[in-house]
Amino acid sequence: MVQNVPRNDALAKVAPESAEGADIWQRYLSEWTFWNHIRALAGFLSLAAFVYAAAEA
Repeated sequence: MVQNVPRNDALAKVAPESAEGADIWQRYLSEWTFWNHIRALAGFLSLAAFVYAAAEA
């Protein structure tokens, strides 16, 4: 959320057909995708920790 929401907001503020919009979109695709993978990995690791803790209880 800390990484992706500001990128979403920046993308929403520019005109899609503008040069600035195209530049932001290219950056958005690479950066947002990277941080989305990190967020998914964090969710998976938290689930794994929960399952481990539940199994140990």
